Amino acid sequence: MAVLEYTAKDAEGNRFSGVCSDIDSTTELRENLNKMGDTLLKAKWKKSPVVKRVKISRQDIATFAYKFAGMLSAGLSIVRSLEALEEQTQNRPFRRVISDVRQSVATGSTLKDAFEKQEDVFPALFIGMIEAGESGGKLSETIKASAVYIEKQADFRHKIKSAFAYPVVVGIMSIVVVSCLVMFIVPVFSKLYQQMHVELPGPTKLLITLSVVGRGYWWAILPLITVAVFVVRTIPRARRFKVRWDAFKLKMPVFSELNRMVVASSFVRTFAMLVSAGIPLTQALAIASRVVGNARLSEVARDLQESVKAGNPIASSLMKYDIFPPVVVQLASCGEESGKLSEMLDKGTDLLDKDIDRKIKSMLVKIEPAMTVIMGVAVGFVLLAVYLPMFDYMSHLK
Repeated sequence: MAVLEYTAKDAEGNRFSGVCSDIDSTTELRENLNKMGDTLLKAKWKKSPVVKRVKISRQDIATFAYKFAGMLSAGLSIVRSLEALEEQTQNRPFRRVISDVRQSVATGSTLKDAFEKQEDVFPALFIGMIEAGESGGKLSETIKASAVYIEKQADFRHKIKSAFAYPVVVGIMSIVVVSCLVMFIVPVFSKLYQQMHVELPGPTKLLITLSVVGRGYWWAILPLITVAVFVVRTIPRARRFKVRWDAFKLKMPVFSELNRMVVASSFVRTFAMLVSAGIPLTQALAIASRVVGNARLSEVARDLQESVKAGNPIASSLMKYDIFPPVVVQLASCGEESGKLSEMLDKGTDLLDKDIDRKIKSMLVKIEPAMTVIMGVAVGFVLLAVYLPMFDYMSHLK
């Protein structure tokens, strides 16, 4: 892909440089600059360097949005605000992203279009709120609102990851301990059993077989893990598989209720924020479904759009799906009657988030002792299988 590097001057004679990747010719660039009162001095085509795709954290995006909204509310222009943020950003990949946005705006692109080119970095809600802010003349307010939402989502994800960190660590430790026993302890006892000439019980035979396979084919473990990781990360991206997997997550044993609550909370809160920013209901539903990222909920959102277009109330449309808790549906109905839909939906999601916290704590109370018991059973099985032949040998001696 080729880009156009150029040097121009503004109406006051100040020179500035830039790079543009969405221009077909220097003539088009000159016309765009003339519309803004600038004059093109020189331009040359250059191949753009290949930039590795780097994931930007949601916390970095929230911080950027807070600063951007503050600068705009203070009266700085969009381009000047982006320049300042570009200079302040320590994250180099993120700095390049901000630079691309600034250059697009400087060459006549709308702010929404400029950020949309970086949709792999900025969430759909952020871009939707910018569009609402540009059309409604409340850009700083909508950007700040999106920053608050992104920060809440980042905190919520961190809370869930932290809550389930202990069970994951216990599970990993169980696998490591059992693997070490099988790989290093069992072979020592296996040689001892051969010298004792006793009939080995079933558990011991199974353990020795696992030890032989593990020690003989250890070199195949890393490739198998690599293939497994590749499959787990690649297959879910396939549309057909993703729809089925996302539907399964909403019905899976033990975690189905929690998954439905999390998906519903994210969807409804996003929808409420977009509606409060003045975005039409059908467009808000579409953006909210993209933010959640659940294929099953995307199908539900399309049905909701058709229902709203047909003139049905939001509450009655939500009621058709068990994904949305009754409290959210009831508050949506009250909001439609009182003309405060977004406020009532926000209250509904606040209640739903509290239910999610209680549900997580309740699950952890059950999961943590269960993981401890499982680890104890696994280690106990190994030790029992190791010592059973010893007990048999001692009984024969008597």
